[in-house]
Amino acid sequence: MPTENHNSALDNLNFDNRFIRELPGDPEPDNFRRQVYAACYSRVNPTPAQQPRLVAYSKEVAEDLGLSAEICESDDFCQVFAGSRLAKGMEAYAMCYGGHQFGHWAGQLGDGRAINLGEVLNQRKQRYTLQLKGAGVTPYSRSADGLAVLRSSIREFLCSEAMHHLGVPTTRALSVILTGKQVVRDMFYDGNPQMEPSAVVCRVAPSFVRFGSFQIFTARDDIDSLKKLVDYTIRTDFPELGEPSIPVYLDWFKQVCRKTAEMIVHWQRVGFVHGVMNTDNMSILGLTIDYGPYGWLENYDPDWTPNTTDAQGRRYRFGNQAKIAYWNLVQLANALYPLIMRAESLQQALSAYTETFDAGWQAMMAAKLGLTMFEPGEDETLVNDLTQLMQAAETDMTLFYRQLADIDVSAEANSPAQFLALLQRTSYEPLSDDIMEQATRWFAIYCLRSQRDGRLALERSSAMNEVNPKYVLRNYLAQLAIDQAEQGDFSLVQELLEVLRHPYADQADKQSFAAKRPDWAKQRAGCSMLSCSS
Repeated sequence: MPTENHNSALDNLNFDNRFIRELPGDPEPDNFRRQVYAACYSRVNPTPAQQPRLVAYSKEVAEDLGLSAEICESDDFCQVFAGSRLAKGMEAYAMCYGGHQFGHWAGQLGDGRAINLGEVLNQRKQRYTLQLKGAGVTPYSRSADGLAVLRSSIREFLCSEAMHHLGVPTTRALSVILTGKQVVRDMFYDGNPQMEPSAVVCRVAPSFVRFGSFQIFTARDDIDSLKKLVDYTIRTDFPELGEPSIPVYLDWFKQVCRKTAEMIVHWQRVGFVHGVMNTDNMSILGLTIDYGPYGWLENYDPDWTPNTTDAQGRRYRFGNQAKIAYWNLVQLANALYPLIMRAESLQQALSAYTETFDAGWQAMMAAKLGLTMFEPGEDETLVNDLTQLMQAAETDMTLFYRQLADIDVSAEANSPAQFLALLQRTSYEPLSDDIMEQATRWFAIYCLRSQRDGRLALERSSAMNEVNPKYVLRNYLAQLAIDQAEQGDFSLVQELLEVLRHPYADQADKQSFAAKRPDWAKQRAGCSMLSCSS
């Protein structure tokens, strides 16, 4: 049980807690695993940490919340955001939701190891929900212990902030704090459990409502609770749409489709693979949520998934993310149908996803190649030929696009030598004669297309460097930071956090963070594929 409030700077946060004030809650006060009906949440307190110790915090998120560096580096900050103390105004609860996991309905899921502390209104009246991941058991924990390990907590913390600075819609992370407790985890579910340090991440987002939050009520034929949650979500997060009604429900669903499409376009732009696109991991705000066994493409492979659980079917592979997002939206449409009762209207609303994604993908690919606009037909062939080349050559996606900006594509250059050197430099295997011939042909077509586009060299390279990052959270870099942190050294976590704050800048003293994956990392645990164990 967290300690009682006492006077501190954190007690001055302005909590509003509209979610639990306006939505139906679980009447059962005790914290035991159970099915929860006709409720959006259950009240539950975090499990106090034994010896909380700060690993890192995000200064930008802290500033948004009105928290100074002095506060964030205080013992009280560790106590509150490790779950040992509830600050004034905090009302802790876990959310109820269901979901489709790997394409199959899984029934009730819920916040099994996430506990919301409440909703803060900052000085600009922006609403942020503070959520602790790894803070103990809840009624939704099923057979798990509700805790999270340091390795997954560092990965979530760093990736949340890296994605934000890349311009990808995402939840944020305020802090990661060690609890002082050791927990047992079988990282690859192979019968080799080990003791690992546990930690708590404080996630931050305007809302943590998911597709599955609506699905659970429709699956149980609880249309009254479904309507309450939909109306609340519109009034709170989409107030510009007006008072809830059937036309507004449809407008809202279109908005969700558009926001989801925009998020997926950004994932494809930077080479991010979520790994677990279950419907309970899809944010109603179009934010990247629930950073589990995610990964970043290194050698370009549209069939790659970072999730060991998905290794056979590869449902959530990089090249399938756009289709899965659409499939998930169809499940959301099915959940909303009892409020709308217009299948054709919902199908039309779904077209907003396809239209937004197609237009966004075309604009994104044109930008990555330094073109002012995408010319359908011609540029689709150009992109398809390039991705086939990159896959055959095992080309590092991030390095290739970033360095392509420096290649001379003018008529005067008229030589593929620079491009072939770039391709060899950014690929993980030597180039065969066939690949070199393929590359030479592609580069000639690309040069002609770029010349017709008419951009000056400096304008082209500057524009490309604004959308093609130099630094991403490569899997092996995250693992190196975790290795050090597990020995009590958080310096690499801090250094990575700082580098990833400026992913598009040329940071002269940080070139080692913009290098190809080393050979030793190709198959090492944590550097290639991961499980959901955390």
